Amino acid sequence: MPHPATDSPAPLLPDDGAPSPAAAPPPLRVGRTVLHILLSLLVLGVIGYFTFDAAAFRQMLRTLNPWWLGAAVGTVGLRILLGGWRLSFISQGRLDLMAGIRGQLAWDFFSNVTPSAVGGSPFATVYMARDRRLPIGEATAIMLFALLLDQFWLATSILLTLLATFYLDLFPHTIGQLGAGAFIGYFLAMLAWGVLFGYTTLFRPDVLQALANRLFRVRWLRRFRHRVLGEMQKLGHHAALLRAQPASFFVKGFLLTAAGWMARYLLGLFIVWSVYADVDKLLFLFRTVAMMLGSMILPTPGGSGGIEGLYVLFLAPLMPKALVAPTLLTWRILGYYLFLALGVFLSMHQVRQTLQRKRRAERTDASPTAPLPPPRPEVREAEPVD
Repeated sequence: MPHPATDSPAPLLPDDGAPSPAAAPPPLRVGRTVLHILLSLLVLGVIGYFTFDAAAFRQMLRTLNPWWLGAAVGTVGLRILLGGWRLSFISQGRLDLMAGIRGQLAWDFFSNVTPSAVGGSPFATVYMARDRRLPIGEATAIMLFALLLDQFWLATSILLTLLATFYLDLFPHTIGQLGAGAFIGYFLAMLAWGVLFGYTTLFRPDVLQALANRLFRVRWLRRFRHRVLGEMQKLGHHAALLRAQPASFFVKGFLLTAAGWMARYLLGLFIVWSVYADVDKLLFLFRTVAMMLGSMILPTPGGSGGIEGLYVLFLAPLMPKALVAPTLLTWRILGYYLFLALGVFLSMHQVRQTLQRKRRAERTDASPTAPLPPPRPEVREAEPVD
C-alpha cells in the first residue's frame, strides 16, 4: 500500500518516450449504436403508454420547483467537472483540467456505445493518448488507476447498500424474496470481484498474468496470447508505481471518485423532487444506487432497454404513476443522450484536429527549400606576357 511518510507522490506515469501511433481502438459499429438508442426509446414509449396521464401530469407541473430541476442539471455539470479533475489529478499534471474533461466525456461516451463486457476504458485510453499526444503507456496507467478507484468506490457503495437493507425497504415487493436474494447474491459477487481486482492489481499482478497465460492457451484465444501477456508485464510495472504513491494520493483520488458517483445518483432524485416534493429522499437515493449497480450486468450499451425497466422496478413505486415516464425521459436525456451528443462532438473535434495536423505536415513537406546559388566561376588574372 502507499507509504504515509512520503510527502509528495512518486511519478505515476512511466516514461514511454514518444506517442505511440500504433495504438488503435477496436471499431465501433454505428448501426448497432443506433439500434440500441431506438431500443431505449421504444421501451420508454411502452412505459409512457401504460403509465402517462396527461391531466395528472399537467397538475403536477403547476407545482414544479425549478430550483431542484436546475440542481439536477447542475449535477451533470458537476459530474463532468469532477471526472475531468480526477483524471488531471491522477496524471499529475500531464492532463490539464480541460484535457481531463475531454477524457472523461470520451469515457462516458464510449461506455454508452459499447457493451458492458467491453466497457469504454480502452477507447477512452486511446482518445486521451491521441488528444494530448501521450505515449499509450502513460494513458494506460492513468486509466488503470481510475478503474482501480472506481472499484474501491463500488465496493464501498455495495457495502453501504447491503447495510441499508437492514433499515430500509430497499428491494421492491414485486420481486419477492427470491428476487431480493438474487440481487444480494449479485452484489456480493460484485464485491468479491472488486476486492480481487484491487488486490491483484496492487499486490499480485503475477496472479493476473498466470490466469491470462492459462486462459489464452485456449485454441480460439491463442492468437491474442503474445499481446495479452505483454500487457500483463506492463501491468506489473504500473502496479509498482501505484504502490509507491502516498496515502494522500489515494485519499484525494477516492474522494473525487465518490463525489463524481454521488452526482450520478443525485440526478434522478433532484428530477423527481422537482415535481414531487413528498418523495422519500433517502429510500430513493439508495434504490438509485441499487438500480445502477444492477444495470452494470446488462449486456446492451448504456443499459439500453434494460435500465428503463430497472427504473420502473425500483423507482416507479416511490412516485405517482403519471410521473414515471416524464421523469424517466428527463433522466435519460441528461444522463445518457446528452453524453452521446457530447461524444459525437468530441469525435468530430478530434477528427478536425487530426486533419489540421496532417495539412500542416503536408505543407511543411511540400515547401521547397530555397536552392543554393550556383558557384561563381573562378576568374584568374591574366599573367603578364614577357
